[in-house]
Amino acid sequence: MAGTSLVKGPGMLLVWLYGVMSVGAVSRSVYQIAVDFDRAPLAYTLSAVAAVVYVFITYTLVRGGETARRAALVCCAAELAGVLTVGTWTLLDPHAFPDTTVWSEFGYGYVFIPVLLPVTGMWWLRRSRTAAARAAA
Repeated sequence: MAGTSLVKGPGMLLVWLYGVMSVGAVSRSVYQIAVDFDRAPLAYTLSAVAAVVYVFITYTLVRGGETARRAALVCCAAELAGVLTVGTWTLLDPHAFPDTTVWSEFGYGYVFIPVLLPVTGMWWLRRSRTAAARAAA
């Protein structure tokens, strides 16, 4: 069944990691925005964006199928671009961020999982497509 092919083997670990990151990023951003938004609106908004990205990728991985796989692949690429952009920005201009984001310093506060996860996700999504194509042939 195409819907479950993305959550087998390493895909299951990806779903788990994206799920954990979703809970962490959503919790963090909701708290920061509700309690202290005026302190660092850019950082807290970027954390909320990261949360939405993590939730969407988790959903598409669980949903499975070719359309979901393609959507997750595009989203992982966008996530990596975001992590690299925000990570670089926080290093070059730390004063722009009075508080950290999920993607600050390439995910330093999250043991660099934010920079490693999209790379691993793109690898798995490309690999799962190749395996599905071989199985269909």
